[in-house]
Amino acid sequence: MAKKQSQYVSREPDADGIIHWSDEENAVWQELVERQLKLIPGKACDEYIEGLRLIDFPRDRIPQLGEINQVLGDTTGWQVAQVPALIPFDEFFRLLANKQFPVATFIRTREEFDYLQEPDIFHEIFGHCPLLTNQAFADFTHLYGKLGYAATPKERVYLARLYWFTVEFGLLSTPEGLRIYGGGILSSPGETEYAVNSEKAERYPLKVLDALRTPYRIDIMQPVYYTIESVDELFKIGEEDIMSMVHQAMELGLYEPKFPPKPKTDAA
Repeated sequence: MAKKQSQYVSREPDADGIIHWSDEENAVWQELVERQLKLIPGKACDEYIEGLRLIDFPRDRIPQLGEINQVLGDTTGWQVAQVPALIPFDEFFRLLANKQFPVATFIRTREEFDYLQEPDIFHEIFGHCPLLTNQAFADFTHLYGKLGYAATPKERVYLARLYWFTVEFGLLSTPEGLRIYGGGILSSPGETEYAVNSEKAERYPLKVLDALRTPYRIDIMQPVYYTIESVDELFKIGEEDIMSMVHQAMELGLYEPKFPPKPKTDAA
């Protein structure tokens, strides 16, 4: 979803739709998965844990997209779609509007093992796909794609914030405590711990208009999270007039950021 150049190149599938990963790439997947599986118990939401059970990722190798598609197709009718490392917003929204979740078929190097700004196959598959087996989450993502595909570039900038604070960095406030449903958190060991346990982070019940007006940075721990009470609440959000609130947010403007500006680099 970014416009800058990527150092990564997605692997193309062969004529049978199989991607041939190297031993090193499979080893990176295995280590990322094993590390994250130790961190998420008691922190990930029940719907995500159930999605993990349904998909049943291989631990020792990167799954083939066809394996994921079989489970998603049987549960919510979604599919994953192989894409280059970075795709235009138009294509991102078009895919979601067609119940296809874009997956860049590369995996991070060991130099960026702990944090990667670009969404790699570990982030997309491990972070997001388990919840795409959940109807409420899948329907919300589908609606978001349809709204984004029809939106203007300026409207999309506001819509991106709603996606960020739900699909990527959303939290549930449950009777058992905070639980994570956002894929950006669930694929990050540091943020998994921080989002649930940090006393510094601010957490507020989600109001769509607030989320649309809240600035964020992708390269820091989030200073603000928005909570919903259950994944099913995404159904209700989907029934609201989101585009009307986008226009309201555009008129009201953004809240003051709770973070310093991103340092400028020579390339910026």
